[in-house]
Amino acid sequence: MLRPQETPSRERVSLNGLWAFALDPGDRGRAEEWWRGPLPDASEMPVPASFNDVPATRDAHDHVGDVWYQRQVRVPAGWEGRRVVLRFDAAAHRAVVWWNDVEVARHEGGYTPFECDVTSLVRPGEAGRVTVVVDNRLTPASIPPGIVDVLPDGRRRQRYFHDFFNYAGLHRAVWLYATPHTYVEDITVTTSVHGTSGQVHYRASVAGGEVAEVVLRDAEGVERARAATASGTLDVPDASLWQPGHGYLYRLEVRAEGSDSYELPVGIRSVAVDGDRFLINGEPFYFRGFGKHEDNPVRGKGHDDVLMVHDFALLEWIGANSFRTSHYPYAEEVLEYADRHGIVVIDETPAVGLNFEIAHTLVPGDPPHIFAAIDDATQAAHLRAIEELVARDKNHPSVVMWSIANEPDSARPECRTYFEPLVHAARAADTSRPICFAQVQLPPAQDVMSDLFDVICLNRYNGWYIDTGDLVTAERELEAELHEWARLHGKPIIITEYGADAIPGVHSVSAGPWTEEYQVELLEAFHRAFDRVESVVGEHVWNFADFATGYGVNRVDGNKKGVFTRDRRPKAAAHALRRRWTEEKAV
Repeated sequence: MLRPQETPSRERVSLNGLWAFALDPGDRGRAEEWWRGPLPDASEMPVPASFNDVPATRDAHDHVGDVWYQRQVRVPAGWEGRRVVLRFDAAAHRAVVWWNDVEVARHEGGYTPFECDVTSLVRPGEAGRVTVVVDNRLTPASIPPGIVDVLPDGRRRQRYFHDFFNYAGLHRAVWLYATPHTYVEDITVTTSVHGTSGQVHYRASVAGGEVAEVVLRDAEGVERARAATASGTLDVPDASLWQPGHGYLYRLEVRAEGSDSYELPVGIRSVAVDGDRFLINGEPFYFRGFGKHEDNPVRGKGHDDVLMVHDFALLEWIGANSFRTSHYPYAEEVLEYADRHGIVVIDETPAVGLNFEIAHTLVPGDPPHIFAAIDDATQAAHLRAIEELVARDKNHPSVVMWSIANEPDSARPECRTYFEPLVHAARAADTSRPICFAQVQLPPAQDVMSDLFDVICLNRYNGWYIDTGDLVTAERELEAELHEWARLHGKPIIITEYGADAIPGVHSVSAGPWTEEYQVELLEAFHRAFDRVESVVGEHVWNFADFATGYGVNRVDGNKKGVFTRDRRPKAAAHALRRRWTEEKAV
């Protein structure tokens, strides 16, 4: 799905700002058809933002169920005779949309965009009423999964099986945009490198017509290749490659018969797995970075350009070259920024919490294992999440690998049965990138599905959840396990999570757990083990910054594994990583 953009043939209007907003704890709105008029007892809510922390009430923070958004939208008078589309970059976790009294869209999945053609309903120059109901409930059939309990007093309580807060609402931008009726509908680009030449393999589709012309220009605007077919390969002699630390981008313009055109940034680069090496442009690449979260005070998961640019500045300061979009697709603005600045991304679906064996420590009373609770509907939702992730992010050169799940219960035969068709679907959706999943704390002999994937990604908490406080044992057992993974699979190994909670300002000469000193010493123990295992090709610390979680006595004011605080102040671990990544391991 192509992002809205402004060209000589396209216009867009941002619908971000303050919307009318109403909580609906009794689910009255659908029965009473609130979309037919002004929302009752409405307050104001900024878009984009999570709604939970903005009103400063417990009712909003803990709300489970429907919330309603509404605003008037004036269609530009100059859009007469054009196709008009209403687009939502994300609505967590499912939404229904009305234009005036007409339902125009339904979507499930809280992190990927959806849009609807409202041409027949709008009148250019006049205003229409847009109403959206967003449901934040997680069920066994949703991705991520959850369970809603109805309490004796009628209140609802959401249980979920992942360790970050279930922020919800309109987290990302909302757009109204216009195109000609014959328009560029989709573009798919993959690239390859042979010597000093690059190849841009493209496929484009035009709704209501045909592709008239395809032109590739370099960053200076000089034309480098041209074609007049809907698919093909453009050869680029002496190509400037997109590479880590240098986000060189070409521009591919696709012109449709008639008047429409669309410009797509293109980074020419190759990605491959060769034995136990991960290659970008034929050169071994070592991942240095983090698992992150879209998480900030007050805004929750709401996208904010200021915070995004600051986070990337901190990544540069600390010497990171990559991150994983744990545990869901991030706002597309984030990937566009990574494209421009040469930051490498592992792009992940929202399939987190498929492991009740871990979750029982957070949520008492879980079923014995996840595969006793999920069914074909869950798998279908997971498949849609994979397909929508690839459809949105397939053209970003920064994205070098798809992660289709985080920490599933990969010791059970049912897990392989569940995941095998999803792996095949992911490969069918995109043959140009490796596929992984993040495996948690299972020895290689017990894992039943890592052979299906291209890269071994391991979340390991030796010295924290296991052998707490004993870093000698943690280092020894971690190294032994990594050697065993390398022996059994012969694939690249990335440690996609490792770390320890540290309360900022808590210090100890004995470096006990929860101190800043212990966080540093644990990371250093892991790094010594990594450096002795040749198959390890990456280290992603958990986490970039402290983040909000659900309630629980083992989480005081959220997860404290960040090397930065939630407001982005560095802990001692941040300075230790900077020394390693900018001085000791600058590769």
